[in-house]
Amino acid sequence: MLNVFPQDGLIRKVRVGEIAKFCEHLLRLDADSRRSRFAATVSDEFVRNYANISIWLDTVVHAFYVDGVMRAAAELRLLSLVRPRQAEATFSVEKTWQSRGIGTALMHHALFAARDRGFDSLHAACLVSNGPMLGLLRKFDAQLRFDSGSFVGEAEPSGVPMQSLFRGITGDGQGFVMAMLDLQA
Repeated sequence: MLNVFPQDGLIRKVRVGEIAKFCEHLLRLDADSRRSRFAATVSDEFVRNYANISIWLDTVVHAFYVDGVMRAAAELRLLSLVRPRQAEATFSVEKTWQSRGIGTALMHHALFAARDRGFDSLHAACLVSNGPMLGLLRKFDAQLRFDSGSFVGEAEPSGVPMQSLFRGITGDGQGFVMAMLDLQA
């Protein structure tokens, strides 16, 4: 996994007590990034409600932080009860942090988390106009199909290399320590 983001940047799992940071990140998304994330134009109120319930819906969120501020996130959740072995991933990266390899790093974390939870496949949908997300899906050899005006990519978590597995294990431990330090600050 190539890290081209700042040295002081860190990806770690989001804790339940960090819903406000997650909400603040989503509210900072510019109009295009927000529309790409939610596949629609949504209000600030919608974003606040979404952030408050998403963490409680058995969602695993890994986020990219710089100086304790969340700048990007990858969410992983069960796709549906009908498809219990399939997960859905969504990504959000603030405009000034795009094109720095953060989405790639977050995809590694999402795939590792999916594999760790026993999911067979990881789905990610994106608007046709979302070139960066399409590029990310292609980078991970996702099978793409067109569905109702957007693309759906499906990747296999079993393809995550052992190097990513090790980084995921050590990253969660480091992330926990950093979260505790942030809480004390």
